[in-house]
Amino acid sequence: MRNFLHTCAVIITSIPLGLFILFIGFCNLFVRHKQYEKDSGFYRFLLNALTGWLLWYVGAKIHVEGRELVPKNERFVLVSNHVSNFDPLITWYVFRKQRMSFVSKSSNFKIPLVGKLIRRCCFLEIDRDNPRNAIKTIDTAARLIQKDEVSIGVYPEGTRAKDGVMLPFHNSVFKIAQKANAPLVVCSLSGVNRIHERAPWKITHVYLRVIEVMDKEAVKTMRTAEIGERVREEIQKSLESTEEK
Repeated sequence: MRNFLHTCAVIITSIPLGLFILFIGFCNLFVRHKQYEKDSGFYRFLLNALTGWLLWYVGAKIHVEGRELVPKNERFVLVSNHVSNFDPLITWYVFRKQRMSFVSKSSNFKIPLVGKLIRRCCFLEIDRDNPRNAIKTIDTAARLIQKDEVSIGVYPEGTRAKDGVMLPFHNSVFKIAQKANAPLVVCSLSGVNRIHERAPWKITHVYLRVIEVMDKEAVKTMRTAEIGERVREEIQKSLESTEEK
């Protein structure tokens, strides 16, 4: 029955969706190839609308725990494990009221439609092969938080752990929170890697859990290696407890 309803819904929405995609393409013509430091409410709306439709289409049913822990009146840095290309989409959609922007590899800014939307929403490119440029990205991310423009999401692993086992952390990313004097929101994601196997005909239950929020005073006084060790341990515990359910 769900397959039939899903097919009908896709057919019904295909025409207006096509017009919406054309509209996004037109709007993207005005996005320049540069780092934006002013978040656009209009492009943010387009990004969230497109993301919401995409997550519905692939059948992602998101379960959120600990949302109440997320700071409501100040910007923050969010870190999580990374297992799928859907991770940032799910995270920025769940926390869309907080205007999340992610530090991301350059190739993601070349994705049709989405690439220019995220650029206009203050997402940041990071050059993994050039430490000097990477430091500039960290400085820009901290500045965006200080200006109360966006909150920043980053994956300490740097890339996806396709087998689900967390990769070594790049602890330098925690400098964003230190330089911005911002709290660190620690999350875990599970179930996301199954979306590719089940979409679009089967629902995939995805679990996003806010584990803890490290206050900015603690972040400021700890070494980045200490922060990384603590974050990694908490995420691992969270993933193990989710598997047991």
